[in-house]
Amino acid sequence: MTTRTLVHWLEDVEDPRDGPGLKHDLTELLVVAVCAIIAGAQSFTDMAMFAQLRLPWLRRYLLLENGAPSHDTFGRVFRLLDAKRFERAFRGWIGSVVGAGAA
Repeated sequence: MTTRTLVHWLEDVEDPRDGPGLKHDLTELLVVAVCAIIAGAQSFTDMAMFAQLRLPWLRRYLLLENGAPSHDTFGRVFRLLDAKRFERAFRGWIGSVVGAGAA
């Protein structure tokens, strides 16, 4: 059995943003946010700082073509995001990780 990665779970979250000015892939931004929170981030500023400081490590797993998202970008995305869909994806990932660890 193959365990879905965090990236795969978060790809199910619909991007609420529109327009030509989108610099950051939603899935990548959400992965960075989850990693930052796990590392202790408590604000959008903390998430942006985490992303900037850990950019080389994050790029081992993500493209992040436009670099680290800003705190404003994190804030804007989370204001627009469907919280239920994000929660469902996050819980699915956690459940798969816990289930994989129990096997």
